[in-house]
Amino acid sequence: MSTTPTTRLILETLLPHLKVAAAYAHFLQPKIAALPAKGEGNNFFSAALTDADVAIQNLVEVVLLGTFPDIRFYGEEYASSNNTKYFRATELGSKGDYLVTLDPIDGTKFYMDGHSNYQIILSILNSDDFEAVIAISPAQNIYFYALRGEGAFKGTLEMSLEACAPLHITSAKPAILLGWAMNSIGHLLKDRYQVIDIAADYSSDIQIPNLNGILTGDLSGAVIKSGKFIDVAALAFIVKEAGWIVTTLDGSTLPPLHTCQNYSLPGLVIATSKSVHQDLLKAVQSLAV
Repeated sequence: MSTTPTTRLILETLLPHLKVAAAYAHFLQPKIAALPAKGEGNNFFSAALTDADVAIQNLVEVVLLGTFPDIRFYGEEYASSNNTKYFRATELGSKGDYLVTLDPIDGTKFYMDGHSNYQIILSILNSDDFEAVIAISPAQNIYFYALRGEGAFKGTLEMSLEACAPLHITSAKPAILLGWAMNSIGHLLKDRYQVIDIAADYSSDIQIPNLNGILTGDLSGAVIKSGKFIDVAALAFIVKEAGWIVTTLDGSTLPPLHTCQNYSLPGLVIATSKSVHQDLLKAVQSLAV
């Protein structure tokens, strides 16, 4: 009878391979050529698909199938993968039956335009909440990870999990990131914060903070319309484990993952302090009045 591997064992097993993937992504970035666009709609980030996305997912899939063949797995590029059909399942399981998820290149548009704040995000999900998340920034030579109930940590790519230090941000910049379709609250915050509207302010030439900027002190908070398990929700888990604040748009605690649809949490308010959270929550709730 097979035994479910611990979350730490999964991370420790995958970390060396994720570091190889990070080196590959960093090497490939200036050479990258886009494949045919994926998806439809106005979100140009979701329309970007690169060779790196597919290759990194294939690498992780091979390692998982070769090491933990019974594990559940959902990767962003499942439609382009030849390995999806070999996993036991791609959806959440019952308690203790973990689902590993992967965003092989989070911030693909940032990556394609040569910016440094893209990342590789791998998560381990239980039926109710995340158990672990690791977010690697290849071009910045750092990674962050969090384990449920154990806090969040930061280290360089040369470090093991054990060598990483607890994640602490003593002073975050007074900047707020507004995700897609959240620009309507910007005018309510501009007197206290630098407001970055991802849709209007993204530039191919000048790098703006991505959501992972909240882990580096480049952001004090963010308001996101919905939190996909593979990226936004995963980073929000690291934020929570670091001791900061994450709620839904009405200020409620996050719902259990198994109650969510389409691999997504509802809208999120993310903040590094109570005062920032209150400012963001007030701005969001003013729209509902």
